[in-house]
Amino acid sequence: MARIKVDHDKCTGCRLCELACSLHHIENTFNPKRSRIKVFIEGELHYPVLAGPYTDAECTAKNMVVIAGHEYDECVLCRASCPAKPIFKEPDTEVPLKCDFCGDPPDPQCVKVCVPGALTFLPED
Repeated sequence: MARIKVDHDKCTGCRLCELACSLHHIENTFNPKRSRIKVFIEGELHYPVLAGPYTDAECTAKNMVVIAGHEYDECVLCRASCPAKPIFKEPDTEVPLKCDFCGDPPDPQCVKVCVPGALTFLPED
């Protein structure tokens, strides 16, 4: 299965991936709320998260994860759109968004613009 690998250590927080995704899905319009990738910034750490499948149920097993010596709620890194974290929803219609690798054949725009190389497209095996 094709996927986009994220190297959190390389992300600089420039958010060009959000821009490229938004521009690809809504022609000539930049709206980060319609992007299928979001970069969460916590101090000097940056976490790109791609939109995954929608679930109508909230997780019951919320865990803490340690990254670079800091504790984070695992929910921040979760790809799912759910009632607890509705960030990957179309703002006008509330329709859940999911990364589609920018079409068929896959041509992920976020990977193309990621100058530091934090995003890598891994085609199907």
